[in-house]
Amino acid sequence: IPEMVSPAIALAFLPLLLTLIIRYRYYFVLFYRAILVRIWKDCVTGLTREERAYQYILTHATPGDPDSILDAFDVWCSKVEFISNIGPKKGKILDRLLMEQSPLTVLELGTHCGYSTVRIARALPLGARLYSVEMDQRNAAIAEKIIRLAGFDDDMVELIVNPSDEVIPRLRSDYGLERLDFVFMDHWKKSYCPDLQMLEGSGLLGKGSMIVADNVLFPGAPKFLRHIRKSGLYEWKIHRATLEYSKGIRDGMAELVYQGIK
Repeated sequence: IPEMVSPAIALAFLPLLLTLIIRYRYYFVLFYRAILVRIWKDCVTGLTREERAYQYILTHATPGDPDSILDAFDVWCSKVEFISNIGPKKGKILDRLLMEQSPLTVLELGTHCGYSTVRIARALPLGARLYSVEMDQRNAAIAEKIIRLAGFDDDMVELIVNPSDEVIPRLRSDYGLERLDFVFMDHWKKSYCPDLQMLEGSGLLGKGSMIVADNVLFPGAPKFLRHIRKSGLYEWKIHRATLEYSKGIRDGMAELVYQGIK
């Protein structure tokens, strides 16, 4: 076996390599921004990217103004450092669905640093309550500050710091929930399917309950999509869009309306 690839073979594969780089250039850019830059900045600043985003929001947003906080978030994520929030474009789809549903009891799986939590909370009717679940304690601490900075107190938004598969079975016993009107999923994609099945078994989904799941096409949630197609429990559709803060990566959000067991 030759120790080195011959120049002729290398030249033969060069057009293919260049084609792949050009075709998937957005993926390379995303990788660079989300991974390499993040590692470098973590080392230099001693802060996580979520903590850096919070510092920016603290100095560029108006306390008590959710719109101002979301705008500052969007500037940071699009121009400074990528964070995988739902973003403004897909966020408008979420806004519209919330306005149409006017849910009183909402569950969010994946608080991260609080962007979607603020986005959801500002669209809810008077008297509604949002339960947001985040397993990472450091991210949850940042989210708590951002949620309160936006003007939402414990009576409206309750942050639960635990893995989703531990929280869902206890929603009825520990939090007194009888029904979930709206569920937003934006946590680990591999958890989408088992968590949805757990919600189905919990009895908290009633006819008309809506579930919205982000990033079902990229990075993707194939088991989740397979389940909703085969279960017969939902009317559903995919809202096609691009990945947050990106123009070149195709993504989508799943909208499910629970029909109950037939």
